Amino acid sequence: MASRCWRWWGRSAWPWTPPLSVGSIPSFRHQFSTQETTPQICVVGSGPAGFYTAQHLLKQHPQAHVDIYEKQPVPFGLVRFGVAPDHPEVKNVINTFTQTAHCGRCAFWGNVEVGRDVTVPELREAYHAVVLSYGAEDHRALEIPGEELPGVCSARAFVGWYNGLPENQEKTDITKAALDVLRQSRVKTVWLVGRRGPLQVAFTIKELREMIQLPGTRPILDPVDFLGLQDRLKEVPRPRKRLTELLLRTAMEKPGPEEAARRASASRAWGLRFFRSPQQVLPSPDGQGAAGVRLAVTRLEGVGEATRAVPTGAMEDLPCGLVLSSIGYKSRPIDPSVPFDSKLGVIPNVEGRVTDVPGLYCSGWVKRGPTGVIATTMTDSFLTGQMLLQDLKAGLLPSGPRPGSAAIQALLSSRGVQPVSFSDWEKLDAEEVARGQGTGRPREKLVDPQEMLHLLGH
Repeated sequence: MASRCWRWWGRSAWPWTPPLSVGSIPSFRHQFSTQETTPQICVVGSGPAGFYTAQHLLKQHPQAHVDIYEKQPVPFGLVRFGVAPDHPEVKNVINTFTQTAHCGRCAFWGNVEVGRDVTVPELREAYHAVVLSYGAEDHRALEIPGEELPGVCSARAFVGWYNGLPENQEKTDITKAALDVLRQSRVKTVWLVGRRGPLQVAFTIKELREMIQLPGTRPILDPVDFLGLQDRLKEVPRPRKRLTELLLRTAMEKPGPEEAARRASASRAWGLRFFRSPQQVLPSPDGQGAAGVRLAVTRLEGVGEATRAVPTGAMEDLPCGLVLSSIGYKSRPIDPSVPFDSKLGVIPNVEGRVTDVPGLYCSGWVKRGPTGVIATTMTDSFLTGQMLLQDLKAGLLPSGPRPGSAAIQALLSSRGVQPVSFSDWEKLDAEEVARGQGTGRPREKLVDPQEMLHLLGH
């Protein structure tokens, strides 16, 4: 019997897009006196939010020094660990981040976990300002019976596994291991299930087009889900209209001879299951794994952004042996001293200023929630940087010199923590590229932190 994989999707925060210019943010560069104390600022997290925040601060303040702390030995966050391997063009933003890291007033401190190796109060004591940009490191749970069964995992963990995220590795080299496992996969059908309908999908037309053209696969769309949709296209925005038109063509139109032949020869299939909401993961007879998902059939109520799915009372079971939940990311609290809204999964803030904690800021997903693409994160991070610089100019941050990384380095040394610098990362980068050349790939990722530190002589 062909294996099946089921995936529940929520609102996607991808794909990443190239950075945009932000002309609406005023320049502070010529407003700071060269006689001022050098502002010592630290940023926690080296993903897009962290690097864009650092970039803005360094560009707008000619004396500012920015230290970027990262719990992984390697930088770039989701650009490294969250982008699909077959989308290398999305990772070009790393070139921009590398330029920022090469600035003489910027330093990268990898392999340092804030909240464990050093506390936020200790950072606040050493720096004039601290920016938390550590993103959304956890996944949202479905919170349904059976979710704990073997064969059920988050899409975040699955992506981290094949992208070589150290915390998702196995005992072997995860990138090669993932490739070997996927090559031997017995999965023949993948269902993407959503509680609402075609007009509410969160994926992009580019993602849909790639799926439709995926070699060796054919799409499965139920024409019933699209009845009456053509008449409603006049009232939707153009990007949504184009996406829906592609869905309609795929579901309703007979493909041409060449495409029909391609689909007929396909050994695997993927399908969209609309108007379904997961209620329970069904166990196998022996209770040792997932055997299916019980879905509630839904209908839509409301209009526009207020449209929501409500159960009709009908149920159906979808057989499958692997369940990937993909309903979004969420942030974790980083330190007891930092306020955290566990319901929303964000740090309470006003325009990036952490509520009731002067000198503490946040940017990116931990600031606004896990939504938007990289251009959104860039704009958001620039605005947080702007607020920090406004407070600095207004005299709202501590006056007088601060020791910055000198104090933190002493603390880390006393605690046996071995930081990784950006030049260290570039050595690891060169090693990855060299290993990849032997396999015909751009790189073979290092995934074991201990191996990384050994290669660096730490």
